[in-house]
Order: sequence, then structure tokens, then C-alpha cells
Amino acid sequence: MMISVNVKVRDGLWAACVLLLALVTLAAPLGRPAQPWLIVLSALWAAALVPISARWPKWAIVLTAPLNGVSNLLALAPTSLVVFRSARSIRSQGRLWALVGITTVLQAVFGGLHSWRAGDSPLEYVLGTAFSVVFLLVFPAVSGALIGRRKPLTQVLMERNDYLEHARALTASTARSATRAHIASEMHDMLSHRLRQLTAHAGALERSAAEQAPELREQVELIRKTSAVAMEELREILGVLGASSEHEEDAGTRADVERLVAASSAAGLSVYLDWSGADLADADARLRRAVHRVVREALTNVHKHAPSARTRVSVAVADRVRVEVVNGPSAAPRGAGTRRGLIGLEERVELIGGSFLAEVPTGEGFRVTASLPLHPVVQEETGAAGAVMEAPPPITAEVLTVPRVVGGGCLATLSLVPALGTAFVLLVVAVFGRQEVSREEFDGFQPSVAHEEEVTEMFGFGVPSDNAGCYRYHVRDSNDRDFEFCFDRDSGLMTTKKELAR
Repeated sequence: MMISVNVKVRDGLWAACVLLLALVTLAAPLGRPAQPWLIVLSALWAAALVPISARWPKWAIVLTAPLNGVSNLLALAPTSLVVFRSARSIRSQGRLWALVGITTVLQAVFGGLHSWRAGDSPLEYVLGTAFSVVFLLVFPAVSGALIGRRKPLTQVLMERNDYLEHARALTASTARSATRAHIASEMHDMLSHRLRQLTAHAGALERSAAEQAPELREQVELIRKTSAVAMEELREILGVLGASSEHEEDAGTRADVERLVAASSAAGLSVYLDWSGADLADADARLRRAVHRVVREALTNVHKHAPSARTRVSVAVADRVRVEVVNGPSAAPRGAGTRRGLIGLEERVELIGGSFLAEVPTGEGFRVTASLPLHPVVQEETGAAGAVMEAPPPITAEVLTVPRVVGGGCLATLSLVPALGTAFVLLVVAVFGRQEVSREEFDGFQPSVAHEEEVTEMFGFGVPSDNAGCYRYHVRDSNDRDFEFCFDRDSGLMTTKKELAR
């Protein structure tokens, strides 16, 4: 809506400028003088062509022809702008040039009527018509057509650029997904089988050691648990990479967290679970894996650094899921850690839109807190090989076609300069041209000897008098007297001259 209003305002300003320019002929006639009412009519006609060219460009081109029948060059010159604008809006090249051909014929007809009425020679008629057709019609039509064709081509280029950018991003995303799937498949085939064998052998070794070498039971049990943890971590990695793992379906559910707590309790940790809210069995898989990983990593840290501390695992499900693992002070000395596990947890939680905090609460102990959204918005594959970059916005027409804009602008300038330059020269001549005749100069012109061209070359065209073929010029140094010269329409020779009161 705002664009439409701006266009109407711009058209109104252009029309006003054309009207004022064409009305200058009333004060300073250019070429053969015309009746004032005819000058006003031609000025209104030229101004009306500006809004017509916006709504009915085909008609606007044709309607420029009648201005060639009026001796108002300042109304005719701006028609090049109308033709340029109309040609830019017409998509069919055949229709455009058919309109140009029709307008050329009409210009020749109206120009011929004007030349016949003004008594111009055939050469003057041909040259005037040629100038009008070439510089005010054909040249603006060519430049307007070329620039008009650029607009749909630019739109197609923008759409193609947009499509290619999105296709590139989609191809890269597909390639990353395929690579992750391949890596996951290789890890599953190569490592999971070995880890299962290791876990099975560790279990058998644990039973044998209980009977034959009780002193090795703890070491064998550690091997079995470590292999089981390695298997769980492998399943987690496979889940992140996009491959399904055997127990992924219930990861992060209440039953899964209860198993983690029970396993830690069986390993000698004093831990209990506080679950409030609904179960997460139907929640997003990314959320459930994040809950599982936070609880497991936090309990692993408790096993490492505070095995004798009392620990509480809290899961609160509401608008968001809040997971908290807090352990109290431990009598055992705190071991040094690398914090890699906590850093990994923080990255995982942030990737699905959550927040993570690991801190020492008031007093001693340690607290791990994660606040997770119920409906993660980040795509699952972003957690593995980095975020998939969205396609950048398409390049705009201004950036895409700077050379074309420069070339089109130069062409439009070449087409409009002759017309606008002509209008400017005519305007200067009209304003500063001499239309005053001194008495000595008046006495120097003799009837049947002086020619009309001799007078007009020296003093320009005067104001048409009441008598046909007669023109009036101001008397220099006199405010109330005029000189009148009358010419024969056929020969152009002066027939009479006289001094008149204004």
C-alpha cells in the first residue's frame, strides 16, 4: 500500500513538472507561435500522459502522436520519458514495435498537418518528423524495452539463486547425515560385538574368580562394569550419530533413571531418586537422552570424587524438565578431574535449548543442574558434526545486476539526453532569446524584399497577431508599442510592416 502511494505521488510530481515546462511556451514561444488555448491544451495533454503511462502504457505511446500537431516543443520533448516508461512495462516485443510503428505513422500525419498549416518546406517537415521519431520515440522505446526485459530475467535469476543455495545446504546436510550413519554403522559392527564379547568373558571370569581366586574378584568386577559402561557409551554415541541402539527407546524415562540410581546404589553409593511430574516415555528422544546423560554423568562423578557422600537425584517435569544431582560432603579426598564430562554435558544441553550449571553449593559437596525444554527445537543432527548452516538469503537484484543496471542506465541516458537536451536548449532560447526590435532594425526590413527566415533568425518568432501570417515584436525602449510583420504563406516574403499600440 505504501509503495502504491509513493508511486502516485511521484507520478503527480512528474506530471506537474511536465505541465509547468509546457506552459513556459505561453511566455516565451518556441518555433511558430500558437494560440494560447492550444498551448494550454497541449500542456495538459503532455501532463496527463505521465499517469496514463503507468496504468495504460500501450495507449500512452500512441497518445504522444497528437502533440506533433501543435507548435509547443516544450510539451513534445518530455514524451520521450513517457515512451521510455511505457516500453519498459510492455512485455511483448512484437506488440511494442507494432505500437511504435503505428505511432510513427500518426506522428507523420500530425506533423504533416502542422507543417502544412505553418507553411514549412518539405525538407523542414522531413527533418522535423525524423528527429521526433528517432529521438523521441524509437530511441526511448529501445532502451525501455531492454531495461524492461532485464526485470523478469533478474527475478528468474534470483529464484534460481535461492533454489541453488537451499539445494547446496540440503546436499551438505544429507552428506553429513550419510557420513555419520556410515561411521555409526562401522562402530556398531566393529566395536559393539567386541564389547559384548568382553562383557560376557568378564562375567564368566568374575564367576570363576569368585570360586578359584577370591582376591581377584574386585578387579574382575571392575572389568565387567567398565565394559558395561563402555557399551552404554557406545550406544549413546551411536544415538547421537543417528544410528539406533538397542535400549534407546526408554533412555531418560523414569524406569531408565531408576535403573541408573539402582545400579549406583548397588555399587555402594548412598543415592535416592525424587521424581515429580509425568513420565517422559512419550517425550522427544533428544530430551530423554539428555536426561539420561546428565544423571549418568553426574552419578559417575560422584562415584569418582565422593563415593561416600549422600546423593539425591531430582527430576521435575512441568513446563520444563529440571534435572538436579546433588551430593553432600565426602570423607574421602576429592580427586582431580578434567571436567571434560561436564563440558560435554553443557554442550549437549545447550544444543537442545536448555541451560546447564555445575557448582559447589553452600558448604561442601557438588551440584549439577540442567533445565531442559519439553519440546527441543534444534535438529538432532546438530549435536554431532556441527550445526547445519541455513541457506543464506538470495542475492538481491541490485547486487546481482550492477553491471546491467549501469549498462541500462547509460542506454537510458543516451536515449533521454537528446530529448531533454533539446528541451533545455529551447527553454534557454525562449527565456533569453531576443524578441525586441529597434526602430533602426525595423526600418531596415523592406516589404517584398525581406524574408521571414531573416526576421526569425535575428529575433525569433514573435507573438501571432490577429491577422493570419502576421507576428508582433516589442519595440525596444518602449512599453506600449509593437512592430507587426506580415508574410506571404507561400513565398515567405514580407508583405507589410507597421507599428501598433499595445
